Amino acid sequence: MAKLSEKIGYGLGDMSSSMFWKIFSYYLPIFYSDVFGLRPAHAATLLLITKLYDAVSDPFMGLIADRTRSRWGRYRPWLLWMAVPFAVIGIMSFYVPGFNYSAKHVYAYVMYILMMTVYTAVNVPYGAMLGVVSADSAEKSVFSSFRMFFAYVGSFAAMGVFWLFEKKIAGSVNASGRIVRGVGDADPLQWTAVVAVIAAACAILFLLCFALTRENVRPAEDSGASPSMKRDLKNLLTNRPWWLLLGAGIGQLLFLSLRGGAAAYYFANLLGSNLFITCAVFLSIGEIAQMLGVTLAVPVSSRFGKRNTFLGALLGAAALSCCIFFLPAGTEGVWTLVIFQILICLAAGVGSPLIWSMFADVADWSELHYGSRATGLIFSSSSMAQKLGGAFGGFLLLTILGASGYDSSVTVQSESTLTAIKALMSFVPAAGALLGALCLAFYPLTTERMDKVQKSLLEIRERQ
Repeated sequence: MAKLSEKIGYGLGDMSSSMFWKIFSYYLPIFYSDVFGLRPAHAATLLLITKLYDAVSDPFMGLIADRTRSRWGRYRPWLLWMAVPFAVIGIMSFYVPGFNYSAKHVYAYVMYILMMTVYTAVNVPYGAMLGVVSADSAEKSVFSSFRMFFAYVGSFAAMGVFWLFEKKIAGSVNASGRIVRGVGDADPLQWTAVVAVIAAACAILFLLCFALTRENVRPAEDSGASPSMKRDLKNLLTNRPWWLLLGAGIGQLLFLSLRGGAAAYYFANLLGSNLFITCAVFLSIGEIAQMLGVTLAVPVSSRFGKRNTFLGALLGAAALSCCIFFLPAGTEGVWTLVIFQILICLAAGVGSPLIWSMFADVADWSELHYGSRATGLIFSSSSMAQKLGGAFGGFLLLTILGASGYDSSVTVQSESTLTAIKALMSFVPAAGALLGALCLAFYPLTTERMDKVQKSLLEIRERQ
C-alpha cells in the first residue's frame, strides 16, 4: 500500500502540467490571433502542425523513458531534469518579439515546437509512472483520482490568475488606445508577466512531485535483457484495447479543448464586457465542478465499471453541450449557461481520471498478452491523445472562426461569426465526445476481465 504522501506528490505533477495545458488550450488561440497578431488561418495551421509533431514524438519519448536507467528509476528523473526548461520555454511562448510578421510567424513555430518537446519529455514519463507506483489496479485508480483532483486544482489556480488579470485590465485603455474588453485586448508584456507567475509555480510543483514519489513496481523484463524497441512497437500496433482507448482519449480532448478555447470568444462577442461574470470565472467554475466529479469517479466506477462510467460521462456531456447553442445571448441566458457548465464539467470530471487508470490496465494486459509491459510507450499514447485532441481542437476552432469571417479588429462580429462561435461552444465539441463514446462501446477490458489479468500477473511475478 502506497503512502498518502506519494499519492499527493503524484497529484502535484499533473497540477503543474494542467496549469500550462489549460492556458495553452484555452488562451493560446486568442493570444495568437488577437495579441501576437497572427492571421487566424496561420494560427490554426501552426497549432495543427506543431501539435501533430508533438503527438508523433510521444511514442518515441515513451521508448526512451522505458529504457532510462537511474538511481531514481525509469520515469521519475525526467521530472527533475525538465522542470526548469518547461517553465522557461513556456514563458517565451507567450512573449511577442518586435519582429516583422514573417519573423514573428517563424518565432511562434520555433517556441511552440520547443514547448511541446519539453512538455513531452516531462509529461510522458510522468504519465507512465502510474503503471509503476502500485501493482494493484484499484489503487492505480486512487492514484489517478489524486492526479486528476490536483490537475483541476492547478487548472483552477491558473484560471484564478487569469481572472485577476481580466479584472485588473477590464475597461482600461491598452497601448493602442483601444478599450480593453477582455484578455485579447491586453498588452503583450502583460501576458508574458502573467504566464511567468504560472510557470514558476509549475517548476516548483514538478520538483515536489519528484521528491515525494517512488517507483514501487519492477516489471519482469528489468531482470533480463532490455526489450526490443521493434518488438514493443509491433506489439503496440496490434494492441486493440490501446487503439480504442486512444480514440476515446482523442474524442475527450477534442470536446474539452474546443469548449475551453471557444469560451473566450463566446464571452467577448456574445455576452459583452459589462457582464458580472468573466470568462476566467466561468472556466474556474468548471474546474471546481470537475474536481467534484473526480471525487465521484472511484465510487461510481467501482459499481458500474470504468468503461461504462466513462462512456456514460461522455454521452451526458455531449447531450448537455448541445443545449448551449439554444441559450439566449447576453445576461438573460448567463445563469442557465453556468448551470450547464457545472453539469458538463461534473461529467467531464468523472471521466477524466478513468482514462489514465484504463491505460494502466492496458499496460497490465500487454504485459500478460505479449510478455512485455512497455509502460512508457503505452502511456505515451495517452499524452499523444491529448496532443492530437488539442491539435485538431485548436485547428477546428480557428479554421471555423476564419471561415465564418471572424475579425479581431471589429467591435461587433457578423451574424455568421456569432453563430459559428455558438456552435463551437455546443455542437462541435459534442461531436468529439460522441467519437470517444463510440470507441469506448467496443473497449474490451471490463472489470471482470481485468480481475483475471491481475490474478495471472500476480502468479507470474511470484514465480520469478
